[in-house]
Amino acid sequence: MKVVIVEDEIAASENLVYLLHAIDKNIEVIKFLDSVSSSIAFFSHSHDAELVFMDIHLADGLSFEIFDKVAIDVPVIFTTAYDQYTLKAFKVNSIDYLLKPIDEEELSEALNQFETQNAEKKQPSSQMEGLLDLIKSQNKSYKTTFLVNQRDQLIPLKTEKIAFFHIDTGVIKAVTSDSQSYLLETKLEDIEHELDPNNFYRVNRQFIIHRDAITTIKYYFNGKLIVNIKPEHEERIIVSKAKATEFKKWMDS
Repeated sequence: MKVVIVEDEIAASENLVYLLHAIDKNIEVIKFLDSVSSSIAFFSHSHDAELVFMDIHLADGLSFEIFDKVAIDVPVIFTTAYDQYTLKAFKVNSIDYLLKPIDEEELSEALNQFETQNAEKKQPSSQMEGLLDLIKSQNKSYKTTFLVNQRDQLIPLKTEKIAFFHIDTGVIKAVTSDSQSYLLETKLEDIEHELDPNNFYRVNRQFIIHRDAITTIKYYFNGKLIVNIKPEHEERIIVSKAKATEFKKWMDS
């Protein structure tokens, strides 16, 4: 069996080779790859690999990104140190994985599974895309503090204390749950990308609201919604018909 190992840690590669040869001395590692870019280059050309072991974290990104650029037409077994939540996603998507540190018995079982289901082990790109989105969302770090101006000083404002952001006559303001208002020297678009989407939602062009600040949602004409928040705001906060369904799903999640 001819194998390719995609791994950026030399010790991990050597350990995997040792275990493979302990299981079957006829296994031949034909290529070691340590990055997304080198993997794309390799799989862009013809090769005779029969199985790929691929770490998720590589020197220049996540290995799922390889599948965005090139089709890998041989089975892939991922090696990962991710938590159980992510591993459930692997199970659901019918993708093989080995949890680090790799156990010889589990590796042997994976190889046996490969032998018995060889023709069925190719991973569709749609599965890779779904897992890539999941891994990216779990790894992205969101802003926990905003540095805001207050009189002649700068103070750190915890994101968790902010009830909503809004545009007021061209100026961005952050309003806390205790009704304190602070000016921010940035754009609402930039703030939107820095916030955890599980907690904040941009309901329209003027407002980004924390879910805990929402008190009631009322139906409006033509499929629109009116959002009431606390602390209250004098301006009526309207969710368009186009965003109404998505917004309700977000609130119900």
